[in-house]
Amino acid sequence: MTAASAGRPRALPILLALCVALLAAGAALSQCRIRTDMAALLPRGDGPAARFMLRELRSGPANRLVLIGIEGAPAGRLAAASRALAARLEKSGAVILVRNGARTLSGSPEERFLFAHRYLLSPAVRPEAFTVPALRADLKRLLRGLQSSAAPLVARFGLADPTGAFLKLAQAWTGGSRIGLTDGVWFAAGRPASRPRALLVAETRAGGTDLTGQRQALDAIRAQFAAVAPPGARLVLGGTAVLSQAAERAVRADAERLSILSTLIVALLLLWRFRRPLVIAAILIPIVLGLGAAALAVQVAYGSVQGIAFGFGMTMLGVSVDYPVLLVGHRKRGEAPPATFRRIGHAFAMAAATAMLGLSGMVFAGFPAIGQLGLFALTGLGVAALATGFLLPPLIVAADLAPMAFGDPALLHRVERWRRLRPLGGLAIGLALLVLAVAGGPVLARSLAALNPVPAAALAADAGLRAELGAPDAGQLGLVRGSSAEAVLVAEERLHDVLAGLQAEGKITGVEDAADLWPSRATQRARQAALPPADVLARRLAAASAGLGFRPQAFAPFLAAVAAARAAAPLGPDAVSDPVLAARLSALLFPQARGRTDGRPGPDWYGLIAPAGVTDPPAVAARLRAAGVLYVDVAAETARIVSRSTRGALHRLAWGGMAAFALLVVGLRRPKRVLRVAGSVLGALLVAVAVLTAAGVRFSLLQIVGLQFAAGVGLDYALFFARPQLDADERARTLRTLLTCNAMTLLTFGLLATARTPLLRQIGVAVVTGALASIIMAFLFAGPRPAPPADAPAGEGGEMPDRGTPS
Repeated sequence: MTAASAGRPRALPILLALCVALLAAGAALSQCRIRTDMAALLPRGDGPAARFMLRELRSGPANRLVLIGIEGAPAGRLAAASRALAARLEKSGAVILVRNGARTLSGSPEERFLFAHRYLLSPAVRPEAFTVPALRADLKRLLRGLQSSAAPLVARFGLADPTGAFLKLAQAWTGGSRIGLTDGVWFAAGRPASRPRALLVAETRAGGTDLTGQRQALDAIRAQFAAVAPPGARLVLGGTAVLSQAAERAVRADAERLSILSTLIVALLLLWRFRRPLVIAAILIPIVLGLGAAALAVQVAYGSVQGIAFGFGMTMLGVSVDYPVLLVGHRKRGEAPPATFRRIGHAFAMAAATAMLGLSGMVFAGFPAIGQLGLFALTGLGVAALATGFLLPPLIVAADLAPMAFGDPALLHRVERWRRLRPLGGLAIGLALLVLAVAGGPVLARSLAALNPVPAAALAADAGLRAELGAPDAGQLGLVRGSSAEAVLVAEERLHDVLAGLQAEGKITGVEDAADLWPSRATQRARQAALPPADVLARRLAAASAGLGFRPQAFAPFLAAVAAARAAAPLGPDAVSDPVLAARLSALLFPQARGRTDGRPGPDWYGLIAPAGVTDPPAVAARLRAAGVLYVDVAAETARIVSRSTRGALHRLAWGGMAAFALLVVGLRRPKRVLRVAGSVLGALLVAVAVLTAAGVRFSLLQIVGLQFAAGVGLDYALFFARPQLDADERARTLRTLLTCNAMTLLTFGLLATARTPLLRQIGVAVVTGALASIIMAFLFAGPRPAPPADAPAGEGGEMPDRGTPS
């Protein structure tokens, strides 16, 4: 039998096991639904204001809006492109509403509906509007309009509505705007004439939670623009759907890039370390099983897998690989698994258990995405550890996988002499305490910005479009609650005096609410009462038109409309059947299915109050809260949520640390060894926190999660360095294996520091800082003193080698 034929049977079990592991992981991943929307990054609210705010961010009507800018060509061509794009989008079915200033309601079904009910809904209907002097002033304006170039439009509306009730109503529904008009369409005001930008607003048919539908709508907008774009024109998009898609692309790009680079780096490192490609195949088995099980666990627990959690899980390759590397790296060539585990089994089990304890706090972080990270990592590490302990040993024995000999014993002795630098390690810990004392401790973050995976360019484009379109201040919202839609409308009408006072005082520049669009039935009855009887109105109209040259029957449609309005029944919001008007109204008035903030079932309705140009938020909040409005300052509420979640994470970190320490006391049973292990981990955490604080890092859940992970890895290092080792070969195996594990952690999590997704990037920086401090502190403090002379007793303090199994 040749050497080659003898080698194939030894490799075959590992290759077969790897194929089975890949098939199992593939089957698990095929059952997973990957999500990349930003909603999964949001925390849970603990109060009415928080729950309402987070619900609006996840699925509110603002998520349907797409802000559109067209630039890069002369204004005339941009205006033509704006009109063509609006026409194409209306026909495409991808949007239910598109506005560009070319027309407001003209010629549309919504115009016909509002015009038919103008005298019930318009704020212009007041008793004084139907007096003879008021009517005569209106008719004189109408006459001037009929003599102008706008005569066809004036004739269409003016004779049937000389009081201008429909014009006031249309202005309320289309909204006031500071946007300029050029060639009849919206253009951004204040931009240089050489860089004009046409503006449009569209509302997608798909809701905020329908990611596929919104993606298709955005694709349709881009495709329709490509068909009408003049040479050199560029499309600029903003809105929640656009930002979600940008985040999805960034997360997917990070996940793909990091998974490929992580695999390549770890493979090259292991190949350099063990010199046998078969080692890589063996080590991949528990990793692949861990990844598949982790993804499936998250899918079962959450119903989907967040893209960030999956990307993080792929980079976990450099951490879960520690377990098979520890096994292969400590095995002597020709040694049976029980003999290897008699030397490392106890430390192996303690390392796995304490690392999982270090990750457990992530599961209960209060942020769904971070909870998924925790469950993914916890499951992956647990399955990898079990596979390493029970599946891998017979496979590596069959292939006789073991590390190369250390080489020069004198080199090991020189490296171990570096432990005499323990005083410098103590000095580093002292300096860390001094830095934290001077800084007043680590500074906690009070913003969700760190969780935002949207690229800065997309955020800047969105902010620019919002400013140019004069959108309401989404950072300040009021919520009115009632037992019915009518009750909400009545409550909002009572607030109009308060809001008018705030506007008169300059504390807000405007406000939008449902009652401005759709008055309550009581208000509609008051407007009916303001309409004169037909004979009275006819006499007043005749007197007002005397000498102006109007024909006697010119105002017959006006008289008929007023008579019909007097006899009509007041309308509720359910009378709106037009989809455009319904979408506009439902953004401000909605039932409890969207707005319930106390978690109990009920018939409640809610109305949004959206102030614009808020210059004094505390005064506005105080005035509205005094009027019974649930007022949400998004920035303040966000800061409160983040602070609460961060404090909770710190508490969980402390409890996890105490649980790990208790496990060390029970598992190690020797006070001196417990102090060496716990002291090295605590010292590494202090140094890492001080370094990050000195670098200006504000600690959020991300840094805390990263340091939890680093603490778990540091426990691995400390436990194996603290393990009694009988000879130089064993100490060499431990040193080289732990350095290999640390290098993989630094390299793979270092990749996270290059991610475009801030959440991944900040976790990477924290883990790299913590892991580097951990290996140094574990080497200095957890390991034994430099090797004694050959005739000294084995094991520090006469300690016996570890015994046990990975279980």
